[in-house]
Amino acid sequence: MSEVTKGAEVSLIIAADLRSRENNLAHRTREIDWERLIVRRGQPFSITLQCSDFVSPKHDLQLVLHLGKRDEVVIKVQKERGTRDKWWFNQQRAQDEMLLTLHSPADAIIGQYQLSVLMMSPEGRILEKHDKIRFHLLFNPWCRDDEVYLSNESLLQEYVMNEDGLIYMGSWDYIKSIPWNYGQFEDYVMDICFEVLDNSNDALKNSEMDIKHRSDPIYVSRIISAMVNSVGDRGVLTGRWVEPYSDGVAPYQWTGSVPILRQWSKSARAVKYGQCWVFAAVACTVLRCLGIPTRVITNFNSAHDVDGNLSLDILLNERLDNLNGKDSSWNFHCWVESWMGRDDLPDGNDGWQVLDPTPQEQSHGEYRCGPCPVTAIKEGNLKVKYDAPFVFAEVNADIIYWMVQKDGQKQKIRVDQSSVGMNISTKSVYGDDREDVTLNYKYPEGSKKEREVYEKAGRKATKPTNEIEEPRLQLTIKHAKPVFGTDFDVIVEVKNDGDNDAHAQLTILAIAVTYNSLHQGECQRQATSVTVPAHKVHREVLRLRYDDYVRCVSEHHLVRVKALLQAPGENEPIMTVATIPLSMPELLIQVTEKLVVREQATAKISFTNPLPVPLTGGVFTVEGAGLLSATEIHVNGNIAPGQSVSVKLSFSPMRTGVRKLMVHFDSDRLRDVKGATTVIVRKRYFPILLN
Repeated sequence: MSEVTKGAEVSLIIAADLRSRENNLAHRTREIDWERLIVRRGQPFSITLQCSDFVSPKHDLQLVLHLGKRDEVVIKVQKERGTRDKWWFNQQRAQDEMLLTLHSPADAIIGQYQLSVLMMSPEGRILEKHDKIRFHLLFNPWCRDDEVYLSNESLLQEYVMNEDGLIYMGSWDYIKSIPWNYGQFEDYVMDICFEVLDNSNDALKNSEMDIKHRSDPIYVSRIISAMVNSVGDRGVLTGRWVEPYSDGVAPYQWTGSVPILRQWSKSARAVKYGQCWVFAAVACTVLRCLGIPTRVITNFNSAHDVDGNLSLDILLNERLDNLNGKDSSWNFHCWVESWMGRDDLPDGNDGWQVLDPTPQEQSHGEYRCGPCPVTAIKEGNLKVKYDAPFVFAEVNADIIYWMVQKDGQKQKIRVDQSSVGMNISTKSVYGDDREDVTLNYKYPEGSKKEREVYEKAGRKATKPTNEIEEPRLQLTIKHAKPVFGTDFDVIVEVKNDGDNDAHAQLTILAIAVTYNSLHQGECQRQATSVTVPAHKVHREVLRLRYDDYVRCVSEHHLVRVKALLQAPGENEPIMTVATIPLSMPELLIQVTEKLVVREQATAKISFTNPLPVPLTGGVFTVEGAGLLSATEIHVNGNIAPGQSVSVKLSFSPMRTGVRKLMVHFDSDRLRDVKGATTVIVRKRYFPILLN
């Protein structure tokens, strides 16, 4: 028997078999656990009672369910099929066994249940109570009547069952990805997910009300959005966007959600530190584990509009230095989308919902965002719940650059109506490719429908291109894809479309920034007087050397270049901005032998130092869902410029299937180097010996 609980010494019910293996297989939860009973709502499951000879047909069986640490919710299971919103069961006797089939409603409360089996006398007296049966109930996206139902099996395999993923970052014109181990079916992760719910402010305030609301994926996902960050609650992760991270783990060092969740559960305090992709990835793990289809989304050039006017005001002084302002534009920003019905909203709002666990603004008193229907953002319906104006601004806001003169006067020098909300990305269902979902959020740039949506949302529409008068002088920034550790050139082009020569002052400033636009220091500045002949192009080259940017570049390896052209006779200065990501070297991971579950295998990891300086304190961190827990391998001594190092790691895969082995390298001068390889773990093969 897969799970047996024994009754009293002289008992009518001798034992209970929860049939965990066959139930979990049918309910697609065997990856979580083989031994414990874990089922999905809206789908029947069976348990077997072994009865003594003293049980007669006259005896009556009653089932009662308990939820909560103090039995806050008690549910009597009906004996026959009733309405669709009630638990019910049927029984079938066969010799000394009783087969009970329990039917949960598709909107049942998720959580850990205790099942009490009462053996009643014909007079209605309790003869025996068997109350040691426990099981977990999850959302069921395979059930038509569940609010999280998703009809496409390929999508379910990716957005519920896949424990590995890719998260996109970088810049809109140089998109890179990092591998991530969601690990939602790793040991005890499900228990930690329910622990997250139990520690929310709502649960601590009124546990009975909280448990009753856990039937609703809207409520549950909103709780998760608040609890993944730790601002104002007992949440999982503390955010930090600037160094040092010495009292915790730097955000870029994480390669999976499982160590974060386990550390939070073990220490009972928030884990340090996270940034947007870490918050989103942990939320994705929890939501997938609970049975809500979820994917991580990256929005490039994401706006953080504090005052809700659908525009970001960037204030610069005459040296092009940023002056403090609350609004900000992030190079990229990650959130999650979860799939669910919205019976609390008008028709047309079902499907993907934005949930953002990164603590940015309060929503109803807590740092959370969503769920907000993606369709509402596309259509400009900003009055729907929850937080639609904030999400709309993230993908649609204008960026207005102002130059603040010494006397305090402000001059508008650039209006950018098209760069926010670009190349909105998620991992494809069909492999490790990027899927662009921008058109789920907004109509094509410059289209009539786009202008209608902007008008509805209260944002001024962009003029059609044919109505815009092109300026005489145009300014563009061009660059290659530089590698961190090398010198590289930035080319600023000034194009003169006028009939007369143009004389102007050109200022070029290169600064190091974080991915959310926090300034880390000046790399290089260049100011020159230029003359551009009529109908010609002038090119100015700014050489950025490793020594120039290494002093101040952040762990995100981003350099932002601003170019300002001031020409007599022009109405206003001309400005353009480019953010240049510095690409990182690759890790080479080799697993040559075939992998078999519970048999030892070896991985070889190689890395070459691309910098002109030695590296010290090198450490590789390796992990993979179903393969091994996070393991550190330290490199002895320095790694000289151009030197290659290799390490070997032995491990025994724990689960079969297609798996990803993920590696992260960190050192004193080079950080956030990641790599991954896909492996197949097979079942053990036992040959049949023929006589």
